[in-house]
Amino acid sequence: MSASISTRRSKASRLTYYRLRAIAGRLAIYLLLIAIALLVIMPLLWMLSTSFKPKPEWFTRELHWIPLTFTWENYQALLNNPNTPIVRWFINSLLVATLSTLATLTVTSLAAYAYARMDFPGRKALYTLLLATLFMPGMMFLIPNFLTIYRLGLLNSYLGVIIPGLAGVFGVFFLRQFFESIPKELEESAEIDGASKFQIFYKIVLPLSKPALATLGILTFLGSWNDFLWPLLILRDRALLTLPPGLRTLQGAYTSEYGLMMAGAVIVAVPVIVIYIFLQRYIVQSVASTGLKN
Repeated sequence: MSASISTRRSKASRLTYYRLRAIAGRLAIYLLLIAIALLVIMPLLWMLSTSFKPKPEWFTRELHWIPLTFTWENYQALLNNPNTPIVRWFINSLLVATLSTLATLTVTSLAAYAYARMDFPGRKALYTLLLATLFMPGMMFLIPNFLTIYRLGLLNSYLGVIIPGLAGVFGVFFLRQFFESIPKELEESAEIDGASKFQIFYKIVLPLSKPALATLGILTFLGSWNDFLWPLLILRDRALLTLPPGLRTLQGAYTSEYGLMMAGAVIVAVPVIVIYIFLQRYIVQSVASTGLKN
């Protein structure tokens, strides 16, 4: 009887030990994730704090996360200055990012479906060559793209900003992997019923690929929204600038209006954060589905 009781107590103590160990492991993981999150969010919080500080508080020996004097003057100066048409730049960025996203999704989805489902001569070789370009730095294509846009007469136009980004290799790879995970039986059934390749693509494949399309759309939109170098090279007219190169004009050769720059950076960051908060579930869903089939 006593041996049975001691055995039960030993099992209970071991079970309690394993539970405490599991809890401690989860707690350590959560603390690590919290620390990483703080490292990521601290620059954003400092940016937000500086945007509400008056000029005397931009450079102080003591670190103040909360402004000693809360003011809106940085935002007012930014919005009311005719030399910094921030609202126009915001609309320009929204227009370019939206058009780039729609055009990129159209081109990359068609190309990805061709590589995933269609048989044509040299398909594997072309796809391998396409993937090889992912290992090349983007700066290699800067001068060829600029010369192409120049010869097409598209300098200082939004088409010149949008066109080079249409042939996104990552988008083709990402969507092809997702299309490969869709059962072929669905497409074969539609083909037996007389559907054409485009009808299968448009009515069956695309509706099933909404998570992947949403994820690629978010990534493309954010990339276009935050793009600085390419719009800076292509757009010459100040009124046509997007937000990133437009805000660069706030930094002079000898002085920098840090309060105005932080206020502008907040305006740039807010739409991105809002979009991610509302659409992050699509990213998780598509990443969980992509790559299940090679």
